[in-house]
Amino acid sequence: MSGAAADAARIPCLRPGYRLQWEGAQHSHVLLYPEGMIRLNDSAAAILTRCDGQTSLGTLIDALAAEYPGEATLAEDIREFIDLARQRGWIELR
Repeated sequence: MSGAAADAARIPCLRPGYRLQWEGAQHSHVLLYPEGMIRLNDSAAAILTRCDGQTSLGTLIDALAAEYPGEATLAEDIREFIDLARQRGWIELR
């Protein structure tokens, strides 16, 4: 399996201790963790809501591509965000 294909088969999920929720007072999704809270923009929230521990990265990308057609760099942008979220310790890739 090539790198991109293997990557697409991986399953992103929030790390233990992290919880995603809508925060009415913030008018946005937030990522809660023991030390604090991260206010998410709409794009980050759209990606992280799909990081459910069951959906592969490839399926996640396909779902967002169907929801936001015509976005030329969508797959690349999602992969970059997933990598950043993993580096920051928000998610794991199984």
